[in-house]
Amino acid sequence: MTHEPPTAAQTITDIVQRLSERFPSTPAETIRRVVTETYADFADAKVRDFVEVLVEKQAKKRLKNENAAA
Repeated sequence: MTHEPPTAAQTITDIVQRLSERFPSTPAETIRRVVTETYADFADAKVRDFVEVLVEKQAKKRLKNENAAA
């Protein structure tokens, strides 16, 4: 049995869902934009194993900074 890695769209959706729970006052569109932009930063990553974790960590950091500035 082979295990297919999640698609980029599924990874982004999963991260947006988790971060929406963590940042309930932030619009989902804002969270999706930040996650999508952050995911794009890793487009050229040769090792894909930890991209989801890294994207979520960086997006969380960006959202904290945006919320602090607001």
